[in-house]
Amino acid sequence: MTHDPGAELVDVVDEAGRVVATVSRREMRARRLAHRAVYVLVFDRRGALFVHLRTADKDVYPSHWDVAIGGVVAAGESFDDGARREVREELGVAVASEPLFPFRWTDQTNDVYGMVYRAEHDGPFVLQPEEIVRGEFVALDEVARRAAQEPFCPDGVAALAEYRRRAGI
Repeated sequence: MTHDPGAELVDVVDEAGRVVATVSRREMRARRLAHRAVYVLVFDRRGALFVHLRTADKDVYPSHWDVAIGGVVAAGESFDDGARREVREELGVAVASEPLFPFRWTDQTNDVYGMVYRAEHDGPFVLQPEEIVRGEFVALDEVARRAAQEPFCPDGVAALAEYRRRAGI
């Protein structure tokens, strides 16, 4: 039996980020419903950021580079638990992550009430093949240069920009 990500249950939230309904991920995407998500910025000890290429079959931003590990928070799951789960699933490691700030993102395909985290790990990682094609640590200035030339997930780029603004880097 194969796993169907579209059948996963997610909480729908109102304008204040409060849960108002629970639907399948497929329905959330089809109706572009507001939902919760986590963004974990994973740095190595030198300060380089782990960026990864998303698979071509992702339901949003397929074949885009992403600066954050993370994704949709499951129904009934806390932001902190979602961040831990996503890092464990996508990178194959358990890592402590520090919650930094709430993050709001909306565009033509996505409506997110999120939380941004920072974690540190030098790898190696066991990348989740259903989610990640490949990844590498990249200096922050190089991330910005690449994001201007290659397809990057716009929500992750915005979360990283806010992180850099708040950190003064």
